[in-house]
Amino acid sequence: MSERPPLKPLHAELVRSKLAVFEKLSSDVLKKSLAPGNEHSLKTRPDGTMLDGHHRVHVLRERGEDVDALPREVIERDR
Repeated sequence: MSERPPLKPLHAELVRSKLAVFEKLSSDVLKKSLAPGNEHSLKTRPDGTMLDGHHRVHVLRERGEDVDALPREVIERDR
């Protein structure tokens, strides 16, 4: 299995009110919410650009979690 590229944000803007909500949740709950198969799972482009999950990944990264190892759904660009 090839190594996945590190996660990177699609945009730099994070909404403070969303961060405040996610900061109250445990790391385990955040990781489970990002798991493939959930409605708002961690979705990325093949290069690691995040399409969904920015705020939760930010909170986990700030807690020292290895977010680059999280399972993700890779979404190819439409050609």
